[in-house]
Parts: sequence; structure tokens; C-alpha cells
Amino acid sequence: MKLTKYNPTSTEFPTTFSSMLDRFFNDNFIPMNKQFNPAVDISEDDKSFEIEVAVPGMKKSDFNIDLTEGRLTISGERKIEEKKEGKNYHSIETHFGSFSRSFYLPENVLSEKIEATYVDGVLKISIPKTEKKNLKSVIEVK
Repeated sequence: MKLTKYNPTSTEFPTTFSSMLDRFFNDNFIPMNKQFNPAVDISEDDKSFEIEVAVPGMKKSDFNIDLTEGRLTISGERKIEEKKEGKNYHSIETHFGSFSRSFYLPENVLSEKIEATYVDGVLKISIPKTEKKNLKSVIEVK
């Protein structure tokens, strides 16, 4: 079983021209204090899954990581600095506001050994797997 992304309302492909225009105007011109979705990379090896979330400019205390009924939820809020001190912004492309990303974990993980680190703007969550059980055996006929 593999780690899958949780997406309760998928809006990947607009179905009508009107919904495409709505998505363009609502998603590309982000007002301050709105939600955003940080980029997430998921990898796997024989011993663990690793989730990397790109959220530069945050503190370790800004994150909430919760595991409930097999669903890992990573959330937090990135606040815009109020100090302007003579700066006139012409463009702000950095995302600010709250975010929440959820992932369903497979059954073969050790939930009590999940670890999280935040280094250089990347939140890394390591999810160890349980040891594989030998599902194949040879039975000797007596």
C-alpha cells in the first residue's frame, strides 16, 4: 500500500469556461490572510515514508501535526510582516495565511515513531514502516 494525498474537493480541472474564469480570478490574485497550499514532496524507501513541505519563513512553533484515525494533517499559519519602514511593494508573490495538508497513511507504519524536523524552510516528516512479514513459506509434506 502506498501513501496517498487527501483531497476532499478536487478542483484540478474546471468543467466549464465560467468555472475556469472563477478559478483564475480567485486563485491567482490571493488576498492577504487567505489559505494556501505549500508544495509537498513524498518519497519512500524500504524503511520509511518521507514528507517534505516547502514553507520558508516560518518557525517550528507555527506548525501543528496531528495523526487521527490514519490521517496525518499538517497545518500552520504564515503571517505577513507588518514592518514596512519605507518599503513600497510592487508585487508580493510569497504566500501568506493558513494552510492545511492531509495524507492517509497505510497500515504498515509505526505511528508512535513519526518524527518531524524543520530545517532551511523545509518541514520534513519521517514515517517509519513496520518490518515486512514473510507471507511466503514452504511447507514440508510428511
